[in-house]
Amino acid sequence: MEDWTYASKRCAVQVVYKLRLCAGTSHGFSGSRAATTNAASAAFRDKDIKALEPTKLRVAFVTHLHSDHTVGYPDLIFTPWTIGRRVPLEVYGPKGLKAMTEHLLEAYRVDIETRTNPDGNQREFPDGHKVNAHEIGPGVVYKDANVTVTAFATKHAMESYGYRFDTPDRSIVISGDTNPTQATIAACRGCDILIHEAQTPAWLATRPATFQQFAAKYHTRTAQLADLAREAKPRLLILIHYNALSPEELLSDMLTRYAGHFVVGRDLDVY
Repeated sequence: MEDWTYASKRCAVQVVYKLRLCAGTSHGFSGSRAATTNAASAAFRDKDIKALEPTKLRVAFVTHLHSDHTVGYPDLIFTPWTIGRRVPLEVYGPKGLKAMTEHLLEAYRVDIETRTNPDGNQREFPDGHKVNAHEIGPGVVYKDANVTVTAFATKHAMESYGYRFDTPDRSIVISGDTNPTQATIAACRGCDILIHEAQTPAWLATRPATFQQFAAKYHTRTAQLADLAREAKPRLLILIHYNALSPEELLSDMLTRYAGHFVVGRDLDVY
């Protein structure tokens, strides 16, 4: 899953293969590859970010339902439960999320029954595997004492959303997979951090024509991202879910296009 993290009252952003979390209850942003729980565990262990202890992964936000952004969803549901999460997982995302969740729970029905029977290791906290799936639209989708989360529609091959996270001292916007949109610019407008996908022309030139056509409609080239960032004016731009010949090639490409403050996101970086 896509993992960024923000943790504790200072809400420092941490790129952990793309997930987000805050304070006692951790809030995860899902989007890419299957690493959410492992990334949170590594951040908790190696970076001493206590809010990312896996049993605190209790709220998640899904950008879209492509497999490369959701294959880690069962891990997020079950691993924290098996090591002690006692409350249902709250998940917010596009239409189809409820059906996906129901099918996953059914797929693991034997596991759930075995773990919650009179001999099961999780029989004393059976609610930890449950999921409350919330299908959303644009607007405020979540709020607690630490953070307000606002969804905005993006442009991908299916229904998709980006998210803005507002805390008392920081604003963070995540694009998810998308073509450049005015909604992303409007969601940022001088935000502290904009986390956005990017693809370099050199990498795209190596791809089949069918993918190049797809990417032109549903992803963001570095030149497009530079234009978007100049208008959105984030204090820091973090490039994630990127496709390039190498991180160094991506950095070099963006340096020729964008004079603002940006970094190429790497696993477990903290900002």
